Amino acid sequence: MPEQFKLSDAPLELKTIEEVDKSLEFTSFTVEDAWSLGTMLRSRLLGFSSPAVVDISLASSTVLFHTATKSGVSPDNDSWVARKKKTVLRFNTSTWFMHNKFQGNETSFAAKYGLGETAGQYAIHGGGWPVKVKNVEGVVAVIVVSGLKQDQDHQIIVQTVKDFLSQQTL
Repeated sequence: MPEQFKLSDAPLELKTIEEVDKSLEFTSFTVEDAWSLGTMLRSRLLGFSSPAVVDISLASSTVLFHTATKSGVSPDNDSWVARKKKTVLRFNTSTWFMHNKFQGNETSFAAKYGLGETAGQYAIHGGGWPVKVKNVEGVVAVIVVSGLKQDQDHQIIVQTVKDFLSQQTL
């Protein structure tokens, strides 16, 4: 079994989360980038005992990468993927940021944005992250991990994107 990837603690302060997310801007984002990033995430997730799903999709909903890490994932994981993705695309920020903004209170979140009966289509649990490209307005793609604890879902994306981007500049 692969060794578990070492995760740092996910930040809890909104300013810190926002600063980290903004610092991880791509210069471009291609199908090849999605494949490399997705396989990197999958490899790192293999060291965890929980099965997980990795999804990378364009803002237009075109799926570029989607895989399970091991047996045990369920349709519920894909439901979480869809809900996290929808939150990122609507609010242009990570689901971890939204989780901490509302202190995990989904009722307050739904009330603030008048979501009513559509509230269940959104998730404010960590693991949905916006891909932003320099000089391009808005979210270009969304990376989602579903299967670990929500802070781990978020942090494995952030650390992997950071490592991926640092390799691009070499």
